[in-house]
Amino acid sequence: MKAFKILSLAFTVFILTGCSFSASIDTLMSPPKLSVEQEQIYNALTDAAGTSISLKYPKSGKYLSAFIVEDIDGDGGNEAIVFYEKTSLAVEENTLRINILDKDGDKWRSVCDTSADGTEIEKVIISQLGENERINLIIGSSLINRSEKNVSIYNYNNGIIERTFIEPYSFIDVTDLDKDETNEFLVLAGVSSGSPAVAEAYKLDAEGKYHKYSAELSGSFTEFDSLNYGNINGNTGLYIDAASGAGMLQTDIIYMDGSGIKKIFKEPQESLETLRSAGCNSFDIDSDGSLEIPVQTIAPGYEEVSESEQLKLTNWIFINENEKKERKYTSYYSVQNGYIFIFPEKWHNKVTVKRDAINDELVFCALNENNQAGRELMRIFVAEDSASAGDRISTGYMLLHTKGDFSYLAYIPPYTENSDGLSITEGDVAIGFKYK
Repeated sequence: MKAFKILSLAFTVFILTGCSFSASIDTLMSPPKLSVEQEQIYNALTDAAGTSISLKYPKSGKYLSAFIVEDIDGDGGNEAIVFYEKTSLAVEENTLRINILDKDGDKWRSVCDTSADGTEIEKVIISQLGENERINLIIGSSLINRSEKNVSIYNYNNGIIERTFIEPYSFIDVTDLDKDETNEFLVLAGVSSGSPAVAEAYKLDAEGKYHKYSAELSGSFTEFDSLNYGNINGNTGLYIDAASGAGMLQTDIIYMDGSGIKKIFKEPQESLETLRSAGCNSFDIDSDGSLEIPVQTIAPGYEEVSESEQLKLTNWIFINENEKKERKYTSYYSVQNGYIFIFPEKWHNKVTVKRDAINDELVFCALNENNQAGRELMRIFVAEDSASAGDRISTGYMLLHTKGDFSYLAYIPPYTENSDGLSITEGDVAIGFKYK
């Protein structure tokens, strides 16, 4: 039931079990119909490489076609880049290849063909880097299980393609990380063969030399779950949500200035303090341009019960002007149902939650003198069909959000004067409810 709408960089994993495949997953799907131009490019490719080929499609990023038509040599005219694999060879001999085609008059012809690493194309980026004017063809590739990835950077000029860079990676991007109006090439790599997880940024100077800036990340990260850019005190920060143990996430944050990559969390323990359950990703909960990190805490009144019976609240942490973590909001975060309710500030340390198993509702309650759930302040119910939603609405529930057949509703008990000052209005509920 998760319906996440965060800008983020997502990683999709296809797992094939119980069968042995002699062909790539591309051959299991009908290829998309080619355009007229793509047909012309394909015919020129088969004239050069033969017909025993299969096209390869990038798995993510801007370019998702086996045919990429861009000006990659800066001559003002477009070239075509095609990824393919020879199918006439034995499986163990299959090689991934890159073919560059150019126009001769109004006809396409193959001008360059080279091998590529791996068996799958993960991502393609075409961009200038640093102060160098050349156009770089950046290709992330992987083996069939997609667990081992390499990124290569190619330069194409005068019919010749040259690889200028190769390195293992977990995440790649091109962005102006240090706001100097030129792009950096950003690489994240997880722990591997005794090497720590690192963030690296590369600049390309006018002579074509790469200048590397790096920082060791705070955890023994092997997988990166979610990566998002957000403001850090005027800098562009990269919020890295990485897998940290079974079913857990941990956040690290980097940014870049004129001297290199900087880390917000100088000590590993600072990052470790963000450890929480998988699915609780960092995001900009209040749309102010900076991301917040969701950190879970035991709800008041549940400190002494078994872990399986505990309910948790979520504190949303931001990085203040001193680059320290600070609580911004407290909320209840239902990862399963995909919603967040941000507490009014007057509820902080004065309200807890409990489950009403009979009615399948979450109940928000004022804490009594024994630090236990006291009087009810609000209920949230997730209806899975229109009939259930209609029944609740007829008894005074307010509709907060709908998604497909699901409806999110809240109930506020009739207002009564109370000395605790914790009662809220429908307006408070509408402001506090967030759907992910």
